[in-house]
Amino acid sequence: MIVSISQIENLQKNIEPLRQEIIHHEVYSSIKTLDHLRIFMKYHVYAVWDFMSLLKSLQRNLTCVDIPWYPIGNADTRYLINEIVCGEESDLDSNGERKSHFEMYLDAMNQAGADANNIQLFIHSLQNNDDFGNAFNNAGTPASAQDFVNFTFGIINTNEAFLQAAIFTFGREDLIPGMFISMVKEIAAEFPDDVSKFLYYLERHIEVDGGHHSHLALEMTSQLCGNDDALWTKAEEATIKSLKRRLALWDGVLSEIRN
Repeated sequence: MIVSISQIENLQKNIEPLRQEIIHHEVYSSIKTLDHLRIFMKYHVYAVWDFMSLLKSLQRNLTCVDIPWYPIGNADTRYLINEIVCGEESDLDSNGERKSHFEMYLDAMNQAGADANNIQLFIHSLQNNDDFGNAFNNAGTPASAQDFVNFTFGIINTNEAFLQAAIFTFGREDLIPGMFISMVKEIAAEFPDDVSKFLYYLERHIEVDGGHHSHLALEMTSQLCGNDDALWTKAEEATIKSLKRRLALWDGVLSEIRN
């Protein structure tokens, strides 16, 4: 399917002001110590986790994950989502071991001394009773992280693959500025035994998610929306809401750092 470049460019143009707000958010320049970084990780880990859930929802909608197997969708979109899943779910960590990006993030939190208990308690509670509200309460999940996850799962629960692909492609990738990487490197230079895994995660995220995977995701979203203006409009609306949730998440981090 040939998709008009103008449809992609129009969406990107319309969301660019929000993207710039995120990239230049004050939270990045406020992270000056290891304690500040620990606070950031406590919030950000929820975005890493629900990113994986969004990814698997796309795989479920675009491929066959049931038995018996039947061909679903077209082979191009199956390839695109499976290629991304492979990289996100079984990448190489800093020791050359296969791990998901979420597991790599947990390793980084543990190395940095960040509080990983609440995300692990959240997941444990959710596995036991499948109740998000109860899991949030049990884990003491920060309010802005709750709102972020609730929005993502609202999109997941629509079962609309084009909406899921839109927020995956335009609302989640390529939002970590180089300035933040530089600040983390400064902290890592002072605390190499505490921050090396997090620095590896960030650099790997930029290399894979912001590079190869972003191109695959863009192609996938383009195929799903096609030349349907109504779908592109809905995709843009969902992406804008997703970016606003990311801004609110960073506001929550900044507030706790200041306090």
